Amino acid sequence: MVQSESPNGLGPEEQDVETGSPETREESDVESRLLDNGKPYDKEKEAGIKPGGEEPTPKGAKSKKKKQKSEQDRLMTAEINRLLEESPLERNVTCGFWIFKGKFFQRFANQTAYVLLYGIVGCIFSMTYAYFNGTITTIEKRFKIPSKNTGIISVGNDISQTLVSAVLAYYAGKGHRPRWIGFGLLTIVLFCVLTTAPHFLYGPGEDALALTSEFGGVPDENATMEAIEEQRSKTLCRLNGGGAECEVGEGNFAPQLLLFVAQFISGIGGSLYYTLGVSYMDDNTKKSKTPALLSLSYFLRMLGPAIGYALASFCLRLYIAPQMHPVINNKDPRWLGAWWLGWLVMGGLLSFSGVFLSMFPKDLPRAVARRKVEENRRREKERLTVKSAENEKERLTAELDQKAPVEAKASFQDMLKTFRRLITNKTYMCNTLSSIFYLVGYTPYWIFTPKYIEVQYRQSAATSSMVTGTVALAFSAVGVLLSGFIISRYKPRARYMAAWNVIVGFLTVAGILAYAFIGCPGNESSVIVNIHDSSLAGNTTTCNSACSCDYVRYSPVCGENNMTYISACHAGCKSLHVNSEGKKVFYDCSCIPGIESGNSTGQFKRLTSFDLNSDDFSQDTSRLSQLESLANGQAMPGACPVNCWTQFVAFLAVMCCLKFVGASGRASNFLVSVRCVPEKDKTAAMGFGMTLCSMLAFIPSPIFFGWVFDRVCLVWGKTCTNKGNCWLYDPLSMRYSLNFTAAVFIAIGAIFDLGVWYYAKDLKIFDEDVKEVEMKIVQHEEEANNEKNTEI
Repeated sequence: MVQSESPNGLGPEEQDVETGSPETREESDVESRLLDNGKPYDKEKEAGIKPGGEEPTPKGAKSKKKKQKSEQDRLMTAEINRLLEESPLERNVTCGFWIFKGKFFQRFANQTAYVLLYGIVGCIFSMTYAYFNGTITTIEKRFKIPSKNTGIISVGNDISQTLVSAVLAYYAGKGHRPRWIGFGLLTIVLFCVLTTAPHFLYGPGEDALALTSEFGGVPDENATMEAIEEQRSKTLCRLNGGGAECEVGEGNFAPQLLLFVAQFISGIGGSLYYTLGVSYMDDNTKKSKTPALLSLSYFLRMLGPAIGYALASFCLRLYIAPQMHPVINNKDPRWLGAWWLGWLVMGGLLSFSGVFLSMFPKDLPRAVARRKVEENRRREKERLTVKSAENEKERLTAELDQKAPVEAKASFQDMLKTFRRLITNKTYMCNTLSSIFYLVGYTPYWIFTPKYIEVQYRQSAATSSMVTGTVALAFSAVGVLLSGFIISRYKPRARYMAAWNVIVGFLTVAGILAYAFIGCPGNESSVIVNIHDSSLAGNTTTCNSACSCDYVRYSPVCGENNMTYISACHAGCKSLHVNSEGKKVFYDCSCIPGIESGNSTGQFKRLTSFDLNSDDFSQDTSRLSQLESLANGQAMPGACPVNCWTQFVAFLAVMCCLKFVGASGRASNFLVSVRCVPEKDKTAAMGFGMTLCSMLAFIPSPIFFGWVFDRVCLVWGKTCTNKGNCWLYDPLSMRYSLNFTAAVFIAIGAIFDLGVWYYAKDLKIFDEDVKEVEMKIVQHEEEANNEKNTEI
């Protein structure tokens, strides 16, 4: 018997059923409740058959399905709104805490506010890493930290993520996730405080204070010029000694320990933010909206690095002690910028936004109401279909309507069972292994792309950074946003998404292989490596054997013979002239063949005695010595210009395509990864995946590719005790070794994506996939009832 009021409260439409026999009435009631939420199910209309027995029309069937779907969505929305208005405000859906509660705060308990705040927090969080990279050279100079120790400090967050991500994600996933995210953000605030702590514990340093008027410093342009000249002289050939010397000793170890601890703590907060934040978003939004919202949060996080580098640039323009008055400007090599200031800004922003993010309820009210409506419909369907249950229908019903088991309490044994389920989940493990190999393959491009562009295509550092920081970012952002929109709009099946990830993988391999063949031939034969090693060469005299160039840093110069030398010292240049416009010319270079005066070219204009005499700052030298010095070779700062623009544009075009294609697969990869595990294991799966990625990709891959780069080094720097950093790489060997190695890793990742495609054939991504099972139930039930009526 049809009740006058539906338990679901769907409205009077449900009462509009046909009169007739009890079987017919019951069948119609089942159809209206399950399939169309009150609208009678018409099998002929669904098939597109017109009245009178006309042939089916595919367009009519499609339009009917669209109308049916829109009607279902409208009724679902109306019922959810009614439930929100009538239900009392429960604790798990209450926004805020302590005195920060009420209607004003409750209005922000929605998915839009959460996604925007989560994305903004992600933007600030990603700023911290960019800011650290932008200020690390100043930190090294202030505390005398060797570069090798800086590398160890920077992997502290990866170490902590390896150790705690899986365990934290398991336990926190069963609790109040926004509060845990807030706790994670507080640890990131602590990371900012600890990073800036060395400045407040040890101060700006005696050298920096001595250059302020408060500590007796006197503005002296000559002193600045002397410091600049001293810096320049270290790159010149000094026959009587006094050239560049090795750096002896390191600074205090305590600041380095503080910086490492800070990085370690940031890994804890980062794991909580990424694992809990995305799973909370997915659980509290409509499945069809997840891709678009996820893409929006990705886009906001992408803005962080650009803002972080801009903040670093601004802070480093201020003196390390802003309250004091330095007697030098930021052009002086002794200048130390306010590296610590940005950490206070970012820490304040994170603490402020972290408090608001932790005020979100355990579950968003609308998500709770949606789940209640679906549960009511499930129970109503079970009551109405119990009489006509058949074996096939029971199988389909079991697929859709398995009652959710009671969630086990957090315990060590349950955690082990959870991880065992994840390890035996073939789809999940294939997807995780694919991500690991992708991350390993992409590592050199994330870290070394600016250096790669400088070495391969002779572009400036500014151009290289601009390309990687703006152009590539723009294509990645477009790829993420567009893919999110397309997935939300067209709702492709899981297998289509997995297939797209396979296509993305092999397109990436093709693009990286193209990198290997986009080289600049002129760049590979224009460098002269003439390092004099007295221990090997014995008493052999070379053009720079008396120049003391062992500890001169790599700073290439272009000789007038159109060949590039490692430095002015290695070219045997003994003097430097800077004209009134700031243009530098090295002269008296013993390793560069001299060209008669006046033989100028468009690329190189030789220095003359008139140029030296017209400079007020030039040293007084005799006319004869000037002519002798000018007769030798001359050079200009920087590598000799090589026309690599065409190859650079080709590289840039391929890179932008790869950025776009790679970003377009992020949303689909995430959806497959969270839908292939049970709902209760979602957060633990993300934490377990982060642990594996940190342990197998983020930590070892920089070490591995560092070894690959070392294998193609042509010229090594020297320190007091060992060899230093690589000065010059072989462009050809670098191009082949780097790109072929990366292509192999990404190809292996694409093969694992094929495994994901194979195992994801029955994976349900959106709510509509589940509704198709409902349709099968109703259709089978109708067929069973018709057979029963025929027998009667």
